[in-house]
Amino acid sequence: MIDCERPVLGMILKGYPRISETFISNEILLLESLGFTIHLFSMRHPRESFAHKSVERIRAGVDYLPQEILAGFFPLLYHNLRAAARQPRRYLAAVRTAGRRFLRTRKSATIKHLLQAGYLVDKLLPGRNIVHLHAHFAHSPTSVAMFAAALSGIPFSFTAHAKDIYTSDPRQLREKMALARFVVTCTEYNRRHLLDIGRGGRTPVYRVYHGIDLKLFGHASDEGRVPEMPYRLLTIARLVPKKGLPTVYRALRILKDRGVRFQHTLIGDGDDRESILSMIETLGLADDCRWLGTLPHEVVLAHYRKADLFVLGCEIAPNGDRDGIPNVYIEAMAMGVPVVGTRVSAVPELVSHGRTGLLVPPGAPAALADAMHRLLADGSLRTRIIDAARKRVIRDFDNQRLIRDLGDIFHREQPRL
Repeated sequence: MIDCERPVLGMILKGYPRISETFISNEILLLESLGFTIHLFSMRHPRESFAHKSVERIRAGVDYLPQEILAGFFPLLYHNLRAAARQPRRYLAAVRTAGRRFLRTRKSATIKHLLQAGYLVDKLLPGRNIVHLHAHFAHSPTSVAMFAAALSGIPFSFTAHAKDIYTSDPRQLREKMALARFVVTCTEYNRRHLLDIGRGGRTPVYRVYHGIDLKLFGHASDEGRVPEMPYRLLTIARLVPKKGLPTVYRALRILKDRGVRFQHTLIGDGDDRESILSMIETLGLADDCRWLGTLPHEVVLAHYRKADLFVLGCEIAPNGDRDGIPNVYIEAMAMGVPVVGTRVSAVPELVSHGRTGLLVPPGAPAALADAMHRLLADGSLRTRIIDAARKRVIRDFDNQRLIRDLGDIFHREQPRL
């Protein structure tokens, strides 16, 4: 139960809980440990039938917004009419903002986000003592937060991550930044890009890396073991274009042609599942590769402990989508599993080539195969990289320290929290 005497941080999420967004649930849990009282507003119900155990420890309550206009038409209409009647000037101003944004892109989602915000403000906000709204992802959750702030007078902020930055219309994103109290993002690469979009605006943009629990991601149980064929290779990723999985599998085919024996495990799911599984068959890798789908955290940890190498082929997707720093890199490095990746986006902020891992250009399977084989066969390099990688994670990606940085930002920008 929320103590209505305490100021509450309202957090707007696209979906909750989500297996692929553990960093958000971890952030909520850690903010609560700092004394923040939080209430969640989710735009979608969970996609998976299970959640990580950390979600069970979160005290924040959650309300779900109507997901579609047609399915939720009458509740959306009723609460928006009430919101308009109570604050006609604010509602008219929000409608004008929605109209301006719709004319830029002609996307009906703008209207839905306004209606969801009206529902949130009239039905879900009263009595909760929410003094600030914060959205995760700069696209639809921040649109709802922006309209909810306009309708309620409560300030808002947002955290921008990856796809939400690079596939958003810059004009729409610039407007959100101008209206927000502050913006947070998870890499320096992102922060510079957002500052460019903001064109010298006054809204502060902070960089706070996604950290990990260093107690949870300890060294692999068989650390120091010299890898032997068949090597145990691991990839954890959503099955979407920006992860570069076709490059990974073409690299594996090259390794196989060179006589390198391995067992590759892919954990994750996504829209490209069928094409990826078909590619494994077409390349003749069915006996060497397995796909396990989405797994809970404790099972994923067991796979890290067994792995000789972690590999991912991140690239910029045709629609501009790209990763920031994939958390799986941080987790693997903390677990003593050396990583091979691509030199794209913010990855070099974590993986320094030749020091904390090996990087190759995106879309270069031969180079990726060479790097994988080198890190498996060169024992001296492998040992140096494993040690330096863990030191880098401890120095820059400890979530206990990073969450205090985030908490300080909230307190500084919204003293009522």
